[in-house]
Amino acid sequence: MTQTSLTNQSGPDPLAKGTTVTDRIKSYILQNHLGPGDLLPTEAEICKALEVSRSSVREAVKTLDALDIVEVRHGHGTYVGELSMSALVESLTFRAMLSSRDDLAALEELIDVRQMLEQGLASRIVSSFDDALHEALNDEVAEMKGLAARGESFVDQDRRFHLLLMGPLENQLIAQLTGAFWDVQSIVAPRLGASPADARTTAEAHGNIVEAAARGSVPEFIQAVAEHYEPVRRQIATQIAGPDQGSAAGK
Repeated sequence: MTQTSLTNQSGPDPLAKGTTVTDRIKSYILQNHLGPGDLLPTEAEICKALEVSRSSVREAVKTLDALDIVEVRHGHGTYVGELSMSALVESLTFRAMLSSRDDLAALEELIDVRQMLEQGLASRIVSSFDDALHEALNDEVAEMKGLAARGESFVDQDRRFHLLLMGPLENQLIAQLTGAFWDVQSIVAPRLGASPADARTTAEAHGNIVEAAARGSVPEFIQAVAEHYEPVRRQIATQIAGPDQGSAAGK
């Protein structure tokens, strides 16, 4: 693993004055075509090149580390990070939890995005569906149904299902967004108090998604995805209406 020098770079100086230290470090990473795991210059070299204090560099690196743009390995140096969606998950989770005290708007918006993403990609998902994926998804569905019947949660199986569904698209950003959105929902949704019946319905809906894809029917797939999100949408509506109105509506 080679450490790239801050000096003698071709093109505009990525560390030119006029921007924040954080922005200038990001520009350096981009202009040097660095990727996850590549070693950055030392703190002293960055200070010298940017003509800024150690405290400014440390604060910038701390910010970038929180965003997973860089990774600080104590005793070894600072590296380009894995560029995961961890910061997005944390931000969206906090926003959704704040909103849930009022109108649950953020969680409902998140459900909209997840549903639109899967329905919008329906044609590509169905066309790339094969026997191996069919078997893998059916295994997850079988576990979900078994756990739901015992009144247990199926968080891990649910997450794997949606990542498997997007896998054949071979699009890293779609996979990361799918995982990130699912993680946020899984953190916030338990506050809604899903019933055992909702869990069983959700497990069944996953099975319907698989069978629609196996039949090669895009319209059925789109409908199955909508039905999959119906229980959580109903839970949100019940919370918005309040416990008294929700109970009355269920009679």
